[in-house]
Amino acid sequence: MNLSSEHFDPDMPYWQDYLPYLEQLAGTGFPGCGQLNGLMKPGLRSHGGHAIRFVPSEQLDDDGYEHRIYTTGQVSTRKDNWHDLFNALVWMRFPGLKVAMNALHYQAIPDQTDGRRGPLRDALTLFDECGVIVLSDSAELLNQLAQRRWHDAFLGGKFSTSVQIFICGHAMLEKYLSPYKSMTAKALLLHVDPALLEGTRHEMLRHIDQAISARIMRGELINTPPSLAPLPLAGIPGWWPRDEQQESGFYTDQQVFRPAPRTLVPALVNDL
Repeated sequence: MNLSSEHFDPDMPYWQDYLPYLEQLAGTGFPGCGQLNGLMKPGLRSHGGHAIRFVPSEQLDDDGYEHRIYTTGQVSTRKDNWHDLFNALVWMRFPGLKVAMNALHYQAIPDQTDGRRGPLRDALTLFDECGVIVLSDSAELLNQLAQRRWHDAFLGGKFSTSVQIFICGHAMLEKYLSPYKSMTAKALLLHVDPALLEGTRHEMLRHIDQAISARIMRGELINTPPSLAPLPLAGIPGWWPRDEQQESGFYTDQQVFRPAPRTLVPALVNDL
């Protein structure tokens, strides 16, 4: 894997939680399952009791992705595939969250009708693919995001000092290989004590992985797709890699920063 600017700009904040793994995987070729398994948290198991490990997809039968993880621990991983590589990196960074989401998927499978996943599995899939976790000690700012008051949220002066954002959706990481302005994540908005934001990034990551996984296993935080708020990532201060400045006019592009519909029911802001 080439860690040149062709793929990753280490100065961009959206890579910060994954650079340690990417640097360990740097080499002459695309990392295989053996390398990925070597970076996994020791002893990580599915709620079905099986050790989590990445397995080449061509070695597996088509018996259901989430079912297989729960009942065998095997995570199907395609060769030389960015999407699956980033999925593996999220397993490394948010192991508790990934195990919990898999358990909820597995438990909900018997409730499927007519091939439809249902609202819980739809929400989990959106979060797994496109999710970001937004922490802030400002309930006002979080509600501005939920209500799609983009100018107030991004230009109100609090964002850079009162917010921490963590990408947990592997499809969003893949999109950052070639970022574009309209990239929109599905955000879990969490109001936290200021003391959490004063800790190290590692401490925050460990805390939210444990806390969110426990909460969703109790049926909290993520239940239906509207539990998650759309978040145009280009609006986050410092996250737009182009020459265009993130000033007031930047946020007038309604194809990206869409106004709230009159019938909007904002996503909930949850206390963590």
